Amino acid sequence: DVLTTLALAGRETQKIELATGVIPTYTRHPNVLAQQAATVNAATNGRLVLGIGPSHRPGVERLGLAYDRPALHIREYVQILRALTTEGAVDFQGDYFQMAAGFNLPGAQPFPILISALAPLMLRVAGEVADGTITWMAGVTALRQHVVPSITKAATNAGRPAPRVVVGVPVAVTDDQLAGRATAAETFQIYGKLENYRRVLDRGEAPGPGDVAATGTETEVADQLAAYAAAGATDLMAVIYPTGDNPTASVQRTTELLQGLVGTV
Repeated sequence: DVLTTLALAGRETQKIELATGVIPTYTRHPNVLAQQAATVNAATNGRLVLGIGPSHRPGVERLGLAYDRPALHIREYVQILRALTTEGAVDFQGDYFQMAAGFNLPGAQPFPILISALAPLMLRVAGEVADGTITWMAGVTALRQHVVPSITKAATNAGRPAPRVVVGVPVAVTDDQLAGRATAAETFQIYGKLENYRRVLDRGEAPGPGDVAATGTETEVADQLAAYAAAGATDLMAVIYPTGDNPTASVQRTTELLQGLVGTV
């Protein structure tokens, strides 16, 4: 469980944010998640960033649940979470949820709520009621032309602060960029088959997951990550993957580059 893991990680750290990217919502009632998230935020001295999302139709339906109206589901879910984790109570009568609940929040601190928004309706929700989005498989073109303008417009129209755009990117440093992309294409191939990711790949004119990976030499990867920042990414979620004949050395090389880029991109 990611929130349990973050509570433990909070004991070993002092400054860094501790984020979930992302917790599926259909399998968790918002009242339950609100209590757990508020507890973890308190345990980590207010460093939680709660990333949530509806996940994907195949995974939800395999659990015997209905993947029903995901944008409406998330909109109401965030509204309930916000009320419970800032006021300790909610009386909500929506189209999806009807509930009244509350719990004690002594000394509670608010925390950011981000959603996994890629499609137009979800990006609108992210801008209007959440604090931003966490993306995956969104390349530079999709970010610049679709994700960032859509969520920024929604936030502006709703009178909300500029949203965070946390961009998940597969990253591998290698001297053979073509091989790095081929490895990414194989490692992350499942995402090219899921409807939500397929749509954003197509918006960026990217044939598959290998095309959105940041891979190549140190200089090439740094330039590619800088392009993500220039496209409007506010945060980078680097997903390191090994490539080549020595996986351990590959991961180490990539880690060292990322450590060196902190605060410079």
